[in-house]
Amino acid sequence: MVALRIRPINDAEIEEGASIVAHKVDDQMVVILDPSEDPDDILRANRSREKTFVFDVAFDHTATQDDVYVATTKNLIEGVLSGYNATVFAYGPTGAGKTYTMLGIDSEPGIYVRTLNDLFNSIEASSDHMAYDVSMSYLEIYNEVIRDLLNPASGFLDLREDAKGGIQIAGITEVSTNNAEEIMELLTKGNRERTQEPTAANKTSSRSHAVLQVTVKQKSRIKNINEEVRIGRLFMIDLAGTERASQTQNRGKRMKEGAHINRSLLALGNCINALSEKGSNRVHYVNYRDSKLTRLLKDSLGGNSRTVMIAHISPASSYFEESRTTLIYADRAKNIKTRVKRNLLNVSYHIAQYTSIIADLRKEIERLKAKIDEQGQNQMKKGEKANIRDIQGASYEFVFFKYM
Repeated sequence: MVALRIRPINDAEIEEGASIVAHKVDDQMVVILDPSEDPDDILRANRSREKTFVFDVAFDHTATQDDVYVATTKNLIEGVLSGYNATVFAYGPTGAGKTYTMLGIDSEPGIYVRTLNDLFNSIEASSDHMAYDVSMSYLEIYNEVIRDLLNPASGFLDLREDAKGGIQIAGITEVSTNNAEEIMELLTKGNRERTQEPTAANKTSSRSHAVLQVTVKQKSRIKNINEEVRIGRLFMIDLAGTERASQTQNRGKRMKEGAHINRSLLALGNCINALSEKGSNRVHYVNYRDSKLTRLLKDSLGGNSRTVMIAHISPASSYFEESRTTLIYADRAKNIKTRVKRNLLNVSYHIAQYTSIIADLRKEIERLKAKIDEQGQNQMKKGEKANIRDIQGASYEFVFFKYM
């Protein structure tokens, strides 16, 4: 699913004389007007200045945080609890509102908070017959190195690939938790460690990609010889913004950060291009290895995950080039198809547990046999004839169907 959110024009853009060039036409269509083209230019008279894009859902400045959450993310929760993977990520230029959508503010919480609250509410509602184990990790990719935001002292972490081709992060902290409040405290703690610096384009520019992973393991509380464990993983990702040095006025360290940010987002764009053309007759190689970000997002982009991309743009004419590029990539992402399958782990009990079950069944059979003998003797004393064998056979059948 690909959604688009147009943030409100801000005071700085109004002060510099920017006009609004991006408009939401309806719930799916967005139009962007090229401000560099002169409408009175005779040579371009027959060429439309407008570019139209259609997405699964579109939002403008009138949309609330809840509107965005309900339309894009809320329906992923049931799938995660059933053992499916899901990913939500925010994409777009710096200062376009990605962190606001994902994290939000205290009075208007974003997708992270709303998703976690609904996830734990759903767990609580079904906890009588299902047992859950929830764990989380939180990391950032900064200058092409991975940092653990829950344990920054652990240094830089390595990405590794397991035997099945899945990506694992060696040494990442995974914290088990029982409620949304605990997970939000950890999230707040992690965000304090996240790399943010002011730039000319954004006073609180995220200089890293932040990835929150929540793993939910679910199994039935009813004991059985075979046990099915469902494992669902939810990734929520706030990407750093694409940027131009001329607009952010970055120099030195900030410029180096911007180069790394753009490199990883270029790799992401290349993957989106290759994946969107995969259905054509030409064979396209998808190079996930160009950056840590694309390696981490391998399953989310083209593998086993239900994925939502929320693209963000500014409506201001001064951001036209960034907005146009974002719209093109988001439009291409609509062509990507993922194949989702449930993550199941079948656990058989240990032989010692089988022995214990068999011993319990034998004790139950002996008890029922003694009860049958006692009933038979009482009936014989009263002079009544009873077919003890029929009674025994029925009782054995009862034991068999009760326990097998």
